Amino acid sequence: MSSEQRRRLRFTSLNSLIPNMLTTLALCAGLTSVRFALDERWQMAVVAILAAGVLDGLDGRMARLLNSASKFGAELDSLSDFVSFGVAPGLVLFLWTLDSGLGGIGWIIALVFTVSCGLRLARFNSMLDRKQPAWASRYFTGIAAPAGASISLLFMVISFYSDNDFFRNPILNAAWMMFIAFLMASRIPTFSIKRLRIARRFIMPLLLLVGVFAAILLSYPWQLLSLIALVYMGTIPFSIMSYRRLMAQDASHTVEDAYCDDDDDAQDAQNENGDNRN
Repeated sequence: MSSEQRRRLRFTSLNSLIPNMLTTLALCAGLTSVRFALDERWQMAVVAILAAGVLDGLDGRMARLLNSASKFGAELDSLSDFVSFGVAPGLVLFLWTLDSGLGGIGWIIALVFTVSCGLRLARFNSMLDRKQPAWASRYFTGIAAPAGASISLLFMVISFYSDNDFFRNPILNAAWMMFIAFLMASRIPTFSIKRLRIARRFIMPLLLLVGVFAAILLSYPWQLLSLIALVYMGTIPFSIMSYRRLMAQDASHTVEDAYCDDDDDAQDAQNENGDNRN
């Protein structure tokens, strides 16, 4: 190897670091949400977690776009997800309502939520190398960590535009956190938009919808975020039915293929016996 080649191996392009930069920013956003919670700046704490979710959605796509995926990036992404979507929401909700209302029990619930997120991420990583049918890529196993973190903050978000103290009730939020923790750690299939494709004829309406979405988000941010969370939860029964239908179709095709193979084997055996008699 020449000295010029060795010198090039000591450097890497800045473009290949962009996904890791985004992941690091997501990690910083998740940790910053805890600082905002300590200062009782609850709205900024929620915004920081949502920002971590946006950055988390961008880093993987940038890695595929720049062809810069790496084992280091995958490990960093898992660490960032655990902190931003497991540790941060648990601490924010504990400081917001669980600590004052439930004390030690509230801390246990925050721990359960965080551990459930960690288990969900560990299962996701362990399934990356597992061979699955092509249609399975349309679904997550359990609620994805960013979605689970965002939805766990639903009642906090509602309290931002509601004068009713009911939504800060520690028992209500504890029960909701446990429910979301169960959904994250469960094997319930949920829709994934990673493989979603848009037909060309829908591109212009989609762009118009994005503009409308941005306008509503600027005018009624918390109401819109609450609606998105509720709509997402409403899609779960449909994702379960869709997953089961595709799984049944896949199983029926497998059985048909097995019967075809048996028939072919029987026909080959019959032909072989006929050849032997001749």
